[in-house]
Amino acid sequence: MNFFNRVRCMIHKEFLSNVKDPKTRMIIIVPVIVQSLLFGYAATFNLERVPYALLDLSHSESADNFLAKLEGGGVFQRVKNLASTNEIAEAIDSGAALLVITIAPDFERELLQNRAGKIQVITDGKNSMTAAVAAGYVGRIVDDFNPRGIIDLSVISWYNPNLITRWDFLPGLMGMMSLIQVMILSGLSVAREREQGTFDQLLVTPLSPFEILIGKMVAPSIIGIIQAIMIFLICRYFFGIPFAGNFLLILLTLFIFALSCTGIGLSISAISNSMQQVMVYCFFLLLPMVLLSGFATPIATMPEVLQIATYANPLRFALDSLRRVYLEGCGFSDIAFNFVPMIAVAAVTLPVAAWLFRNKLS
Repeated sequence: MNFFNRVRCMIHKEFLSNVKDPKTRMIIIVPVIVQSLLFGYAATFNLERVPYALLDLSHSESADNFLAKLEGGGVFQRVKNLASTNEIAEAIDSGAALLVITIAPDFERELLQNRAGKIQVITDGKNSMTAAVAAGYVGRIVDDFNPRGIIDLSVISWYNPNLITRWDFLPGLMGMMSLIQVMILSGLSVAREREQGTFDQLLVTPLSPFEILIGKMVAPSIIGIIQAIMIFLICRYFFGIPFAGNFLLILLTLFIFALSCTGIGLSISAISNSMQQVMVYCFFLLLPMVLLSGFATPIATMPEVLQIATYANPLRFALDSLRRVYLEGCGFSDIAFNFVPMIAVAAVTLPVAAWLFRNKLS
């Protein structure tokens, strides 16, 4: 009971130090509102590479000519040949392809008879801007391939039928804001006490290094999850983005993600001697983590080396889980693999932080 009482007091102290400081309150509240509105209204995508899957039911010379035209520009890269319509969902849900192109069985015969040959494009609406740009590319290629305009191009977007950009950005913003807030708050926890002169007082308390670590881990994690819930409410009730999933699964994803972020932040905190050092370390890590997360550009469009590097980035798997649960309504089994890298990062960084704390506090 003494252990739990000491940990409870430590958590309470951390909450008070974060909530009572006016500057910290501004960091906690203002970015959530400002960035939600900013990304909801102003963010856009650029597109340089489109991995796609092909379902060619025609197997004709006209279909081959169209595909040669499609792939000739170097933007569209075929990653998978499908055998039936049953494989379309797996190609998109797995993230292997940004879109699926289906060529109708009678494509060539219809063209030879001056009737509309049918091509269907199914895009992943979770990447709304990418889907819109990719569909536009296909439309221009169809026009160039067949200037008489007798090809019937049908574009369908899954999970985001109207390709509204905020549907893509805002669910992912839950993970990004959690990363920023949890890393910075946990990173500043020790450095702030050193600068305020309370660190020495902490050393003479009955608290062990492990208890101090737990206290400094819980408070930033809860604050990060609360911020993510605030963004969820903005998504659902202010912007009216339909929620298709399970809210408890959202919370589970945020909890596991917060553990990995806290481990990184506490490791930074333990090796830093000032708040300035913490901020430098945090921003040094934050920018690559955001860029390599798939938040702004799909990971499939990145060079292969960077795609491999993203496996060490917990934000990548948190964003994928949050978007899929929110927009697709995925269950636990659909995103279970995403928890493995996040847990692995936490399993490495939290013991490292504990070891650093023991050495700092001993």
